[in-house]
Amino acid sequence: MTWLDTGMKRREAMAAMLAGLAGGTATAVWPEAARAAGLGGTLTGLLGRASDSTLDRLAQPGAFYDDPDIRIGLPLIGGLGGGLGGGLGGVLGKVLDTGDKLGLTGNLVRRLNDAAGIAAGEAKPIFRAAISRLTLADVPGIASQDDGATQYLRRSAGDELHGKLRPLIDSGLAQVGAYGQLDSLSRRSGVLRRAGITHDKLGDSVTGQALDGIFRYIGNEEGKLRANPLKPAEGLLKGLIGGD
Repeated sequence: MTWLDTGMKRREAMAAMLAGLAGGTATAVWPEAARAAGLGGTLTGLLGRASDSTLDRLAQPGAFYDDPDIRIGLPLIGGLGGGLGGGLGGVLGKVLDTGDKLGLTGNLVRRLNDAAGIAAGEAKPIFRAAISRLTLADVPGIASQDDGATQYLRRSAGDELHGKLRPLIDSGLAQVGAYGQLDSLSRRSGVLRRAGITHDKLGDSVTGQALDGIFRYIGNEEGKLRANPLKPAEGLLKGLIGGD
């Protein structure tokens, strides 16, 4: 066997290893394709760990409510979305949030956040399933951004994740008594009825806001994992991006 044959064998073995990281086959893999396959597999594994870590954190009691950046609020009036934003919907949300803290609304806002935490604790399989199907075709762009894989997951699977998270949110809202409390408040005051806050609208709004918070945390976690050179997978990531 010549030195050329030995070099080719070595390159073929490396191509097979990198392709295996991405769950693919090693047949007819060119060096650049092998590099992309290896990087794709590394990013998928990194994103899976970031997702697991995020959902574990957000499943802790009070995690959503205690962080003002991801705290979930009531939907806005007039179908303008969720959260404690501006306009009349924002005013209503702030009034109810204040009433919540004073115990006047049965802690409805707190219950919404508790329901999101319950859903987060059960959401690992649906996030892992979505991540496992990522092709990460745009590898260079994804690899160059601290939260590139997270952004790609949201673009490619955001709607699917919303649909699969919604039943978990509905179950959580029922479990913490949020739907029952909404009905009770609606009977006592016409404000919520006039605002059009139904079970369906509340569930959809909480799901969207919960996803916003989850993706925010996953992106932050992805950045931390990329910045840690002691992690073997991230070391491979740096090697695949930076050189041979």
